[in-house]
Amino acid sequence: MNMRKRTTMKPYGRKVKKQVGEFLSLGSRSQALDSLAQIPDAQLTGHLFSFFYNKDELIKFRSVTAMGELVARIADNSLEKARIILRRIMWNLNDESGGIGWGSPEAMGEILSKSPALAQEFKTILFSYLDHRGNHIEHEMLQRGVLWGIGTYIGAAPDDLTDVTKEQLIAHLSSKDPVKCGYAVRALSNAHEFECMLLPDLIQADKTTIDIYTGWNFTSARISDLVPACFPEPALAGNE
Repeated sequence: MNMRKRTTMKPYGRKVKKQVGEFLSLGSRSQALDSLAQIPDAQLTGHLFSFFYNKDELIKFRSVTAMGELVARIADNSLEKARIILRRIMWNLNDESGGIGWGSPEAMGEILSKSPALAQEFKTILFSYLDHRGNHIEHEMLQRGVLWGIGTYIGAAPDDLTDVTKEQLIAHLSSKDPVKCGYAVRALSNAHEFECMLLPDLIQADKTTIDIYTGWNFTSARISDLVPACFPEPALAGNE
């Protein structure tokens, strides 16, 4: 009987995972998220985690978006169940896990941007992944995810940017990695740090183009164009 159960469950799991992949490949964000919401939460959670490791960067980011929607929905009914998922994300980023937490910092930022209740408990942990005095993540590629995750959360709660995290983001403006630099610009822009001052010279002069994920697709943008500089308004005719 146990053997029969194992042989029936495996194909079913593969079938659902295939469906999740097909939904993540849809061009319509709303259609994809609506379709994913029809899958039981427990099954969807596990499959979305697996897509964090997808070689297609777009599918990985879309699974992060879907995870944000899923966990925020779960939190509305049970904060403890949502906390369990965030603890799993934190474990994935722990050296003792034995793996590399691809997609995990991005997912944490996405989740916290959707759930103020969870943000109150976990935002300091997200910020700590950038802090050398905290839980700093040294892996260069994971640092990109941390910067993107913080920028995404700050986009929903700009007033939560701390002075310490602001300093750390500013330090990344001079990163030799253009993606990390661009993600730092995005985060500071989301916190409105550039609204009342000109962009730093090194950013104004940076014409490097990077791909930025914008919620369901990537868009190409020059780093110097990621945030508008605070130039004076042109004088209106008759008011000169």
